[in-house]
Amino acid sequence: MNDIKILAIESSCDETAASVVKNGRTILSNVISSQIDIHTLYGGVVPEIASRKHIERINQVIRRALAEADTTLDDLDAIAVTYGPGLVGALLVGVAEAKAIAYAKKLPLIGVHHIEGHVAANYIEHPDLEPPFLCLIVSGGHTHLVVVKDYGEFEILGRTRDDAAGEAFDKVARAIGLGYPGGPKIDKAAKEGNSCAIGFPRGKVGDSTYDFTFSGLKSAVLNYLNHAEMTCQPVNTADVAASFQQSVVDVLVEHTMNAAKELNMKKVAIAGGVAANTALRTAMEEACKKRKITFYRPSPIFCTDNAAMIGCAGYYEYLKGTRHGWDLNAVPNLKLGERG
Repeated sequence: MNDIKILAIESSCDETAASVVKNGRTILSNVISSQIDIHTLYGGVVPEIASRKHIERINQVIRRALAEADTTLDDLDAIAVTYGPGLVGALLVGVAEAKAIAYAKKLPLIGVHHIEGHVAANYIEHPDLEPPFLCLIVSGGHTHLVVVKDYGEFEILGRTRDDAAGEAFDKVARAIGLGYPGGPKIDKAAKEGNSCAIGFPRGKVGDSTYDFTFSGLKSAVLNYLNHAEMTCQPVNTADVAASFQQSVVDVLVEHTMNAAKELNMKKVAIAGGVAANTALRTAMEEACKKRKITFYRPSPIFCTDNAAMIGCAGYYEYLKGTRHGWDLNAVPNLKLGERG
């Protein structure tokens, strides 16, 4: 079988990324242009600015990805692009670019679900990993516990009822004065704190074993800070960060291990931006080791938004015969398992 080379494009939020992926699991290039420095000035992602920066950078990023892969557009077999979920303006930049290249070069166009891309990031560094397996997806906008039944085929066991884990990290980081981006800053501050210092609650959803809720935890942190301010008590930022983070990690690990036991799953993976959190990675690894479960996690560079994961997911869609027409559009609220 001839090698399949796919150019993948990712522009769902504030990273402009392009990658050339061979046969789904070999990364020939992975170029990421981040906008974090710009959005830090505003305390979060500004959609209009993100879209404009994608327009400015996307051609440069693709040229560099092709150059680093020693590949030309004529060497490609398909174009894969994130078409949802994400910021609609940001997504449209990547989708328009992908359609233009595919049309000009008469190449198949493959729209990829962003969250499916995060799951596929595990395939990049783990050649032994194949479905079925259990995967915890934790990012800024999503917290899902799923069974990956096959490539691109998912059974959702649980999801967040309110804030995603990443949203909670960002909101708590802002409340304790750490700023944006919240996840990495809380992770860093927590290393200096005592995770047992404050007894924050572990969120439970009464009518669902595997669903998540983090709004109550977020409120508990805000109440703690308000009470300290009203009573003129000092606040140890590191202790708050560590105690909050431990509460999130405990719930994520507990739900995942319960599902693994009930479904007798011997392979567990994590995916998404929050999967780069060191406390979560350590706790999940220890929990899996204790239960003789094989644990998979992408390197941090493949946890955050990147195009290599889109190329990997796109490859398996390509093999299944997935092709999109020139009417492919951005779908900002695309649900996991949906096809636009």
